[in-house]
Amino acid sequence: MKRIQIFENGINVVFEITDEKLIKLLHFSALPFNESTITSKEGNTGFDLVEMKISGIDSAGEWHGNKCRINALGNRLKYKNFKDINNSIGRKLEIVCFDEETGLETVSHMQFYTGTRAVRVWTDVNNCSTENRTLEYVSSFSLAGIEKEGLQPQNEKLRVGICHNSMQRELQWRFYSPEQQNSSNVLGVTNVGNLSSKEYIPMGYAENTEVGGALMWQIEHNGSWHWEISDHEGHLYLQLSGPSEIGSHWSKILRPGDSFRSVYCGVCAVNGGFNEAIAEMTKYRRLIRRKSRDNTNLPVIFNGCLNCLWTDPTNEKELSLIDAAAEVGCEYFCIDAGLYADDIRCDRMGGWNENRKILPDELREVTDHIRKKRMIPGVRLEIEAMGIKCPMADDLPDEWFFVRNGKRVIDKSRYQLDFRVPAVREYCDAAVDRLINEYGFGYIKMDYNIESGIGTENNADSFGDGLLEHERAYLAWLDGVFERHPKVIVENCSDGGRRMDYALLSRCSIQSIPNQEDFRKYAAIAANAPSAVCPEQAAVRSFLSETDDREEVVFNMVNAMLSRVHLSGHLDRLDSEIQAIVKEGIEVYRSIRRDIAKAVPFYPLGVSEFSDTWSALGLRCDGRIYLAVWQRDGSENCSIPIDNGLNDVKVRCIYPSYNEEKYAYDPNNKTLTVRFGRPNIARLFMMEERS
Repeated sequence: MKRIQIFENGINVVFEITDEKLIKLLHFSALPFNESTITSKEGNTGFDLVEMKISGIDSAGEWHGNKCRINALGNRLKYKNFKDINNSIGRKLEIVCFDEETGLETVSHMQFYTGTRAVRVWTDVNNCSTENRTLEYVSSFSLAGIEKEGLQPQNEKLRVGICHNSMQRELQWRFYSPEQQNSSNVLGVTNVGNLSSKEYIPMGYAENTEVGGALMWQIEHNGSWHWEISDHEGHLYLQLSGPSEIGSHWSKILRPGDSFRSVYCGVCAVNGGFNEAIAEMTKYRRLIRRKSRDNTNLPVIFNGCLNCLWTDPTNEKELSLIDAAAEVGCEYFCIDAGLYADDIRCDRMGGWNENRKILPDELREVTDHIRKKRMIPGVRLEIEAMGIKCPMADDLPDEWFFVRNGKRVIDKSRYQLDFRVPAVREYCDAAVDRLINEYGFGYIKMDYNIESGIGTENNADSFGDGLLEHERAYLAWLDGVFERHPKVIVENCSDGGRRMDYALLSRCSIQSIPNQEDFRKYAAIAANAPSAVCPEQAAVRSFLSETDDREEVVFNMVNAMLSRVHLSGHLDRLDSEIQAIVKEGIEVYRSIRRDIAKAVPFYPLGVSEFSDTWSALGLRCDGRIYLAVWQRDGSENCSIPIDNGLNDVKVRCIYPSYNEEKYAYDPNNKTLTVRFGRPNIARLFMMEERS
């Protein structure tokens, strides 16, 4: 028996190589390793480094139902090699294993990132045999014993966080004990299809509340994925993966010499709880994404769709809004529609040519006016879909589209384009290049509003294989867009936040969050946005209406001011007093946005729920704390604990300047108490040491 012990960036990792040459991952935690905490019935059984399911290979052992666990290949892979190297990112571990009977080799990757307690993990599978092998499941990360420290029973000390996500109720965290989720079967969170976050954000959280250690993870994939927590041999395990046969109709044939790479996942380990974990995950997210000036400069964007033009633009409407947006300080102006076949119906979309019926006086008149007002023009596209009545759709071969059971897949009167097809990528390249080069668009709202389902049968080993390879081809296509147009901002959008994942967000610099139209409910979503997306990537809308009073406008603005300001609504109809409040909010935002780009979030009142009377979101940056506080209904007073680590603290309300609400900071108890005199009030505070 041999041990390999690693301590890097505050994370303790322990591998064991048994006398039978089996390799085990015994420990991955910010807490030190304690041998006595492994209480498995059969030693370290169940601590396998990789879980794999191969067609035709028996999975003997205990009952496992839908668990992606106890698979024959995972528990018989023999250790072959270990590499410990340093690269430009940080330290990297590679563990090579081999199965003699099948000739399959696995390489488990663990990439550390200097400056954060997080790693990126994935698995490569290589077919070194002379026969075809069919994969049905491959884990990216597998860790047993996530509850092993401490003396309390598992269900009393382990707290599991799931981020629920649905239309207009996005980003709602709920916390459970394993028993509440029936982990003796499996606590499984799964997505199937192209909308990666249509039910859940592809991330999770587990905290040992007895000893103060926590894990947070994200699955960096824009399609089908799965994570699960369940019990095995007396311990609880965590397992992360992309698609599988049992969960999402995926299997993959590896021919001799072929390789397969699982989806990337990020895992962080901290001493502490949710706030400490989300701080480390935020740092990690910044390290894995494409470098973009957009994530440093944080320009203010106006988008005239929701609560404004509702896909019914005209030149006259657009020009009036452009003037108003420029007046309050917007820097980008995204126009709505104007690029459909001959009307605004979705069943005719896909040509992406200028439409004189919608904007009769030329699209270029609108874009020129945007530039005249010192803003950069943007446009909304739904590039991955084509309407079933698009004039060119009938002339195209079926290979351009997703096909199942011999028929093109249709959803919401649209076909799904297949980005594995070179001609599809070339067509979409031409459309994007034309809009950028001919019209000068510097911002693309890349929307996606259909559900393409489990995948496609065209040129695929399974429906899920077709989907996975399409998704990877789409990411490669996006990479090409950024290579040709590095200054163009691409917003990731899908009915709001239904594709919120870091496969896309490692490329796109900004993410549309929700389509929620009630600004009071929006606060619960806006507050939680930085838990799933870096604050500077979270496009939070401020919907403005001529019927709003000044407190409603301030509430709307505060919703967005610790993220990315996305204004919408009829700015051109606001009276001068309300317009001045909006303009002031943007001026304050522009004065703090460089800090937002570096800050890490925290939740002094916990993550927000729709039923909460009070919500609070904090950002920490270089000795300053920015704190957004919302009150919807209920008590007038709220005491907010702020463990700021500062001495002689000065607190001030930085928005709005007319503030008449009361607040006081108690340095002994480190609490900020606020008193708001009416419901539906929000304020933005800054805390810093006195100079």
